[in-house]
Amino acid sequence: MLDRIAMILLIIGGLNWGSIGIFQFDLVAWICGGQTGIVSRIIYTLVALSAIWCISLLFRDTREPERLQSV
Repeated sequence: MLDRIAMILLIIGGLNWGSIGIFQFDLVAWICGGQTGIVSRIIYTLVALSAIWCISLLFRDTREPERLQSV
């Protein structure tokens, strides 16, 4: 569950950075009342924490354990 939340926040952050890069428009700041607004800062912080959390996804073993087959 936490992995999904982190991924959703990273997608929001990525789309926001895309809008900044392409259109020079900060969507989060626009929705939440500017870059210095408390809600914007909370969203930026949550996106950063999500990025840190998702670093662990690179190092997880996601393969299913091999099941013993009875003969």
